[in-house]
Amino acid sequence: MALNLNLAFRKGNEMTSNTAKQRKSEFMGSGMRVGSGMRAGNVLKLPQIKLHRLFLVVSILTVLLSCGEQSTANAEPGPTRAFDFDNTEYSVAIFAGGCFWCMEGPFEKIDGVKEVISGYTGGEKKNPAYKEVASGSTRHIESVVVLYDASKISYEKLLKIFWRNINPTQDNGQFYDIGEQYRTVIFYRNEEEKKAAEASKAELEKSGPFDKPIVTRILPFSGQFWIAEECHQDYYKKNPVHYNRYRVGSGRDSFIEKHWGSSH
Repeated sequence: MALNLNLAFRKGNEMTSNTAKQRKSEFMGSGMRVGSGMRAGNVLKLPQIKLHRLFLVVSILTVLLSCGEQSTANAEPGPTRAFDFDNTEYSVAIFAGGCFWCMEGPFEKIDGVKEVISGYTGGEKKNPAYKEVASGSTRHIESVVVLYDASKISYEKLLKIFWRNINPTQDNGQFYDIGEQYRTVIFYRNEEEKKAAEASKAELEKSGPFDKPIVTRILPFSGQFWIAEECHQDYYKKNPVHYNRYRVGSGRDSFIEKHWGSSH
């Protein structure tokens, strides 16, 4: 049931109406019932149900219904394409912080950052589709490319922003999103980035606010960065209600506030 709830919060806008109905059936059949003997025309007897359980059911169904409404707008996204590293006038940094929706805003609000692009890194399949990556079958990782002006902001500053927007102690994904496709990674493209990433990780292990080991990987970038479908770019701007509901529901915001004193 936990996985179903996670998927409802995380990937809502990708569900078809049939999938929404299936999820609804799963939730209603998992013990959170609104009276198993209820039929058309019967009156719901509220005293028989704990109010907090009823509230949870209503909240879940609200999420499912909103997801179904959004699915038609993003039903047929275009094919993914490779990012052209040779034709950019800005410096490039590559990070994986779980849900790529949640990694765009924290970087884009910083002076010196020109653009953040969501995409897929680390797999072997060409032009992977979002649903394939989300399933874990392609071995890609949801990531972002950060285009920045190195004269205004340093790579070291970007690393600090990255650390403060993830849970670096979680190895099986990020928050509600479980799987290797949601692991946290710093992808370096040269020795300078590698040394900076390793130094920042060592500093976090020494003086950071965590009581568990830092498990975020530092890996060489290879292959392609596949730009995600347009519906995922700037998702926090295009779908602010669903985006903020996901951030709160997934636990990301509360984790950041607990360990750093402020959310995104």
